[in-house]
Amino acid sequence: MKTSEPPIIVTQIFEQSVETVWNAITEVTQMRQWFFDNIPAFEAEVGFQTKFNVKAPSRDFLHVWTLTEVIPKQKIVYNWKYENCKGDSYVTFELKSHNNKTQLTLTTKVVEDFPDDIPEFKRESCIGGWNYFIKERLYGFLLKTK
Repeated sequence: MKTSEPPIIVTQIFEQSVETVWNAITEVTQMRQWFFDNIPAFEAEVGFQTKFNVKAPSRDFLHVWTLTEVIPKQKIVYNWKYENCKGDSYVTFELKSHNNKTQLTLTTKVVEDFPDDIPEFKRESCIGGWNYFIKERLYGFLLKTK
């Protein structure tokens, strides 16, 4: 992922209320069910930071998230990077009520290039990952909450 590339944007409509979707993306017990099962803690507060490891076949990815903006039930922004690895990005989750449903728009903006030689950092991999998490995992998780 490069700063020269456009942001990655994934949009999904959910049948649930904004409050239900907000809780799914901000309460750690729910996040562990659809996002990463080893998130140690999460607080929807500016300045909150968490670190956790995700093992891939080729290497470990020590995720470092710092929350930079929180507007309850509307928007949450993480600074998302990896310890001991170049590259830096911001991930924004925005929620809007849409005909008694909720529209989630996720945007990933790269502010420092990620290494070219790591397949997981290719744009296609990031697009695939976000589509998987939002359109499959979160969507499926929220279907169970109806």
